[in-house]
Amino acid sequence: MAEKKFDLAIVGGGPGGYVAAIRASQLGLKTVVIEANHLGGICLNWGCIPTKALLRTSEIYHYMTHAADYGLKADNVSFDVKKVVERSRGVAKQLNQGVGYLLKKNKVEVIDGWAKLAGGKEGARKLTVEKDGKTVADVIAKNVILATGARARDIPGLEADGKQVWTYKEAMTPESFPKSLLVVGSGAIGIEFASFYRTLGAAVTVVEVLDRVLPVEDEEISAWPPRPLRSRA
Repeated sequence: MAEKKFDLAIVGGGPGGYVAAIRASQLGLKTVVIEANHLGGICLNWGCIPTKALLRTSEIYHYMTHAADYGLKADNVSFDVKKVVERSRGVAKQLNQGVGYLLKKNKVEVIDGWAKLAGGKEGARKLTVEKDGKTVADVIAKNVILATGARARDIPGLEADGKQVWTYKEAMTPESFPKSLLVVGSGAIGIEFASFYRTLGAAVTVVEVLDRVLPVEDEEISAWPPRPLRSRA
């Protein structure tokens, strides 16, 4: 198998990886992105973007069920969870395709597979790319950026099974709507899911080990009732 040579190899096609690749190519570097799943990474495909699509659906549902507050009338309001999920996935797919277009437009090569560093000579690094247990490419690059992102973490004794215990993927693509839901963790992702499911009618409980919800955000965000924002010099 012939080795492919680049000025820059980026492992991971998420927001960090593909943006760096486009800019590097614009600056004249021969660049490759190696991605095993979906261009755009977790944020675009399974995080920030599709969750906002779900939240938009729940927001519209909330307005419809409170139409009388606006002098409007909407009877027998309901939702189809399958179509709600399809819309969210469709939004993510459209943007995923857009990332592929941007990389192609900027002459960035994309290799589909899992990359691992395999050593290298002075001034260059070698990476082996595998897919389905087979080597699909050997890459030599003068520079390497590792932008591999993160993954869901299991809690000992509460491992995800996709049925009773979900990861974010199952929470984003439910086959049926739950009557009740326990959300472990009150960071931005946890609260987004809590808001979506509660607005559509599930009984939701959020548990958090720290002393407030949204613990990594500004304290004013967590306050209830809301506090006036402090002015900053």
